[in-house]
Amino acid sequence: MAELEHKTRINEDKEKAVEQLRSEFSNYSGFFFAEYRGMTVEEITELRRQLRKNNSVCRVVKNRFAKIALKELNHEGLDACLKGPTAMILANGENEGPAAKAMFACAKASGKLVVKGSYIDGKVYDAAQTEAFSKLPTKPELISILMGTMKAPVQKLAATLLAYVEKLEGKEN
Repeated sequence: MAELEHKTRINEDKEKAVEQLRSEFSNYSGFFFAEYRGMTVEEITELRRQLRKNNSVCRVVKNRFAKIALKELNHEGLDACLKGPTAMILANGENEGPAAKAMFACAKASGKLVVKGSYIDGKVYDAAQTEAFSKLPTKPELISILMGTMKAPVQKLAATLLAYVEKLEGKEN
């Protein structure tokens, strides 16, 4: 008995869908993957609203098309993240951290969003590593911390000089 071979038929609509995904994915450097099973429309809408604030987007994708598009962009090792109903969160540069924070906030609030992993700056991360990334301070937070650290010695000096001046004024009376 001859074995039946499975051949994938390529049609124009599928090629256009993959091309559209590839085009969109090429605009982003960070990809976060989550399973959204059981989430309500309101919960997904709220997640998208939070992501838009950070110039990030959430896309529900057909896994096979996403795998092909990502592979064509040389983003390898993401097959494990693209199983089951998958929502992809797309972010760039400084927006990657806030997008990850929004995703985990939604996961905590709904209890239904399950983070699968991420692809950031050419590296694949699992769910635990992605969560650790989401807890890192953002660039504005780091700048604030740095400025506070730089300002502290000057504040101490000013307080010491003020105390000295007040002490001298107290001796003159």
